[in-house]
Amino acid sequence: MGSYRCCLCFTRKFKVKEAEPPEDVKQAFKKYADGGATMSAEQLRRFLEEVQGEGGASVADAQRFVDQVLQKRHHIAKFARHTLTVDDFHHILFSADLNPPIGSEVHQDMTAPLSHYFIYTGHNSYLTGNQLSSDCSDVPIIKALKRGVRVVELDIWPNSAKDDVHVLHGRTLTTPVELIKCLKSIKENAFATSPYPVVITLEDHLTPDLQSKVAQMVTETFGDMLYYPEAELKEFLSPEELKYRIIISTKPPKEYLEAKNTKESSHLEKKDSEDDIWANDPLDVSITQQDDKIEGKINEQSLEAEESDDCETELCQPGGPIYKCLIAIHAGKPKGGLKEALKVEVDKVRRLSLSEQALEKASESHSTDIVRFTQKNFLRVYPKGTRFNSSNYKPLVGWMHGAQMVAFNMQGYGRFLWLMHGMFRGNGGCGYVKKPDFLMRVGSNNQVFDPKAKLDVKKTLKVKVYMGDGWHLDFKQTHFDLYSPPDFYARVGIAGVPADTVMKKTKKIEDDWTPVWDQEFSFPLTVPELALLRVEVHEYDMSEKDDFAGQTCLPVSELKSGIRAIPLHDRKGEKMKSVRLLMRFDFD
Repeated sequence: MGSYRCCLCFTRKFKVKEAEPPEDVKQAFKKYADGGATMSAEQLRRFLEEVQGEGGASVADAQRFVDQVLQKRHHIAKFARHTLTVDDFHHILFSADLNPPIGSEVHQDMTAPLSHYFIYTGHNSYLTGNQLSSDCSDVPIIKALKRGVRVVELDIWPNSAKDDVHVLHGRTLTTPVELIKCLKSIKENAFATSPYPVVITLEDHLTPDLQSKVAQMVTETFGDMLYYPEAELKEFLSPEELKYRIIISTKPPKEYLEAKNTKESSHLEKKDSEDDIWANDPLDVSITQQDDKIEGKINEQSLEAEESDDCETELCQPGGPIYKCLIAIHAGKPKGGLKEALKVEVDKVRRLSLSEQALEKASESHSTDIVRFTQKNFLRVYPKGTRFNSSNYKPLVGWMHGAQMVAFNMQGYGRFLWLMHGMFRGNGGCGYVKKPDFLMRVGSNNQVFDPKAKLDVKKTLKVKVYMGDGWHLDFKQTHFDLYSPPDFYARVGIAGVPADTVMKKTKKIEDDWTPVWDQEFSFPLTVPELALLRVEVHEYDMSEKDDFAGQTCLPVSELKSGIRAIPLHDRKGEKMKSVRLLMRFDFD
């Protein structure tokens, strides 16, 4: 029972009721229990196979579910009872551990070349906060690796005495961290979550003697973990072949010298409008306002543009050759325009980097060239230079064009970062998601996928939002409202190609910690392979902006059909202890 003060003299009492099974759950129980009061393991197995699509479920699997639930809910000894009541059955369905929406195992083919995968990629991975004045540390690198990130970016600069190497965001007020500390942390945490290779992208601002020092640090720190080919690669190896290996990617020293001679300075890009379907969502407003405030205060010369060619490197004399040998994935832009940069070479593979704005501009006239390039080579996309507050951008633009490394500020916040988390919950959370076949296919006339083409609907996802629970366990009674229980509503939608992107909203349920919406939505999908299901819950507030109450994002291609428990996450993407939704997924 919870009490809320109405005025000086009166209080209102509300009871947190236990979540009752929705009508669909009751009907499913009645059908598969053959009208009886309890359900056997064999009857549960039939339900799992016919409704949940769990074709491989055995009676033994079903019996394990039964035993777990009886032990947890009733503390019944293993052989005391073997059947489920309707409430036990509901408990199984509403348990994120027993009935998750997606699988937890690596299930995709991991033997294709690295360029055939989307890779979980960080940007300025050492920053603890904003891009201008936050501390540099190995802590965000460790956090990212434990989340499953497989590409870590380090900006390496000489220290003030020019005798050692620091990691920092150059020409800003960020405080440095020693390179060796970052390398040791990468070694210790690289494979804590996933066995698949970690790529370290270096933005190098070093003299040849310090490059030699870096080469020594890298080889001594990683030892046999370090992968470097004896000759320049003609095709990338596979994630399976590179398990538990560390890979270095940067520009070879000679290219840095040429770049310095052709480009002495870089300028910040102006902030563009980010009008899209979520532009006015309450959570995004503060980020935009912060961006505007900071941008007005910063001198344009104070921040170096990402992947700039402004480097203090001279032609490698003593250190260069050793350093160059460690580079497995060569980066850099060929001479000439974009058409030349996107040229696919028969006997060479490389990495090209484009800012989010450069990619959007390039996609206007070279979209199929980008897709063709990414079938063999790496494309890395990074945030524009004015994202001082470490915000992010729409990742789908890169993924639609086959970009493997869509680099994000993992220490940031916001809906775009949630999409990144969602994409890489796929394939067991191993940090590598195989690109859809259509992005790798070449037709009889040498044609490739055109991201601009209008496509027919391939399949329709039907989503039913039954109910939510767990907030009363994870939040204080007055967290959402001082005077009454919360008024929750859910937002459900798709992030994907423009034709598929949409958000819908349930009704608001007033004064209830366990809201029951029981609403169904339908989402026609033209490119289901790239679609992400977005779910958010908010608490309606008449006088202020609505309160955030949880979110998740899941790859549509990995959703299990049937009635599923959906755990929700906080703003940072961390899973909440108890908060979850009960939903149903069906495909037509």
